[in-house]
Amino acid sequence: MVSKASEVYSAGRRWFLSRVNAASPAQILVAGFASLIVLGAVLLALPTSSRDGVALPFLDALFTSTSAVCVTGLVVVDTHDEFSLFGQLVILCLIQAGGLGIMTVSTLVFLVLGRRVTLRNRLLIQEAMNQLTLEGMVRLIRKVLIVTAVVEGAGMLLLAVRWSFDMGIPRALYYGLFHAISGFCNAGFDLFGGFRSLTGYTADVWVNLVMTSLIVIGGLGFSVVSEVIAHRRGCKLSLHARVVLLTTAVLIAVGMVVIFLLELDNPETLKPLSPLGKVLGAYFQAVTPRTAGFNTVSIGGMRAATQLFIVVLMFIGASPGSTGGGIKTSTFATLLLAVRSVVRGREDVEVFERRIPHRIVYRALAVSMISLALVIVVTMALSVVRRSELLPVLFEATSAFGTVGLSMGITPTLSALGKVLIICTMFAGRVGPLTVATAIAQRQHANAVRYPEERVMVG
Repeated sequence: MVSKASEVYSAGRRWFLSRVNAASPAQILVAGFASLIVLGAVLLALPTSSRDGVALPFLDALFTSTSAVCVTGLVVVDTHDEFSLFGQLVILCLIQAGGLGIMTVSTLVFLVLGRRVTLRNRLLIQEAMNQLTLEGMVRLIRKVLIVTAVVEGAGMLLLAVRWSFDMGIPRALYYGLFHAISGFCNAGFDLFGGFRSLTGYTADVWVNLVMTSLIVIGGLGFSVVSEVIAHRRGCKLSLHARVVLLTTAVLIAVGMVVIFLLELDNPETLKPLSPLGKVLGAYFQAVTPRTAGFNTVSIGGMRAATQLFIVVLMFIGASPGSTGGGIKTSTFATLLLAVRSVVRGREDVEVFERRIPHRIVYRALAVSMISLALVIVVTMALSVVRRSELLPVLFEATSAFGTVGLSMGITPTLSALGKVLIICTMFAGRVGPLTVATAIAQRQHANAVRYPEERVMVG
């Protein structure tokens, strides 16, 4: 009997390993994220994860786990009010693992155990980190881990110092740790209860600057942060890093000005605030749509024009290889540069005295169109399910796709089908565009047949 069981186990193990070896890097990453989400849902559905000891419905636990692993921040139950310390720590671990990525965590385990990182693992890291070459994958992971520890540690201490005036030191340290990780990973989960996010610190310079710094650094992408650090020692920035930094700065500056002007006389947002509070409120709301999910003023109280503008910012999102989502800043910049080239009648897409390859432009276009189609389909589906106004549903769908976490207040009222739609959108937003873009970038084989050229009328 024991021998029979051993044979079944061996056969099952061989089958499983053969399936893993046959899977592509993209398939392994998708399976890894899905497995982590299911594990998190099981843990969050335990009675010990709830503050009142009553097990959370599995669909709500699955929604929360997906939101945490996909570093989104949309919640159907409040993190502070619903979850016990154990449940909050589970969410925190899911955020950290989801923000860093499955392969980063796996590589960390390999390094701790002293195991060699194989070529296949390096290919998986390349896929996960959205890198164009295999060079320096393990070295990049080490930098990722160091940067994460330093930035989150500094953020925790700075936030704990500020919050020690409002609560006891142990609680301030815990809140500092939770929000530093949530901020750096662009997750948007908070512990202030009542779905309030950071609205109690709208005019607080310390909290605003620390949180936005965590959000921006986490959203730049680990390779860009690494280059910026090396640049201080005299190394030259790559074209990618310069494009990401410039695009990020422009989006934040333009977003701040637009939000400030649109909301200046809105009694539900900026109007009651002091001059400093108005500036900080506009600045924070310009940064947070870059997939962070925190807010210091009421999103639902904003004007429709501002909400639509934030939808655009959420769709663009953060940068490649970062903890954020969206189509990515470099994708958006590449499309704008391509439009500029067409308007000027130029064949090549140029920036900073460099030429961007056509295959990169095609990839940017493909990612944008796939993402736009996903948002439109989910928006239509949610509109049918909820039968509500278009803008709140579009806002919710874009927030889920961009793994942002901002909401106009409809997330807790979603039906079971609505929750499933948002779960799928968050998952697709976290792994879909990234894996599709990398897969397209790697298909560089020449066609066996090249057909004759013929034009079609455009525009």
